[in-house]
Amino acid sequence: MSAKFEIFSGKDEQYYFRLKAGNGEPILSSEGYVAKASCLNGIESVKKNAGDEKNYAKLTAKNGEAYFTLNAANHQVIGRSEMYSSAQARDKGIASVIKNGPTATVSDLTS
Repeated sequence: MSAKFEIFSGKDEQYYFRLKAGNGEPILSSEGYVAKASCLNGIESVKKNAGDEKNYAKLTAKNGEAYFTLNAANHQVIGRSEMYSSAQARDKGIASVIKNGPTATVSDLTS
């Protein structure tokens, strides 16, 4: 199975995307978008920015869990990772987005 973006709608009636690795695990999730077109633009931004390691911020939550954000050239957050038990696991997540993000297909679960 290859990596893919899934577009879905939340209970708040906004559109979201998540990038799933080839094993089906979610590796990046978006904020909510009012319009599907904006959500698609977010996916294109991930594809454009995912391949460059300098676009990632390695962060630690208050509870000590590691996570990362993918940022656009304007420093706006495009996507956020799941929480990881270690910095090493987080860094593997970043490597997966770098590898899969630029070429992942898009699956629209809202249509």
